[in-house]
Amino acid sequence: MKRITLISDTHSYFGEDVLEHCRDADEIWHGGDFGSMDVIDALQEIAPLKGVYGNIDAKNIRAVMPLNLEFDCEGARIFMTHIGGYPGRYKKRVHKLLTEIRPDVYICGHSHILKVMPDKELNILHINPGACGHIGFHKFRTLIKFEVADGKLENMRAVELGLRGAIS
Repeated sequence: MKRITLISDTHSYFGEDVLEHCRDADEIWHGGDFGSMDVIDALQEIAPLKGVYGNIDAKNIRAVMPLNLEFDCEGARIFMTHIGGYPGRYKKRVHKLLTEIRPDVYICGHSHILKVMPDKELNILHINPGACGHIGFHKFRTLIKFEVADGKLENMRAVELGLRGAIS
C-alpha cells in the first residue's frame, strides 16, 4: 500500500499548507505547472516525486519532467499529462494515448478544477486535483490524497486549502 498526495498547478507556491499534506505521503504526484524548480526541490526533499511539466513551466523544468508519464503503482496503471481534458472532452492527442495505453487512472491538471470521474467508455478513472497555488481563476485551492493497494485507489479525499490569494 502506498499513500499518495496528488497536487497540481502550484505556480511556484509551496507553502506550509501544501507541504503538511505531503509529509505523510509515500509519493507525491504533481500534474504540472510547477512554476519553479524550487517547488520540485522542496517536494523531493519530502518524498519521491512523480510529475509532468505544464504549459507555464520553463525549459529547466521540462528538462527534468516529461510531457507524459506512464507508471505502475501497487498494481494500478497510471497515465499523467498536464493538458488533456476529461471524459467525453479529451484532447485528441490524449484520447489516442488513453486508448493505446489503457491505464486504470488518468491524471491531469491545467483546468484548476477538482474532478474525480469515471470514463465508462474507456474504463478509466479520471482525476484532476484542482490547483493548490495562488495564481489562476479558481476560488479554492485543493489537492487530493489517497492510497493505492492491489491495483485499486482507496480512501480518496479532497482537501481544501483555503481561498486563492489568502497566503498565510
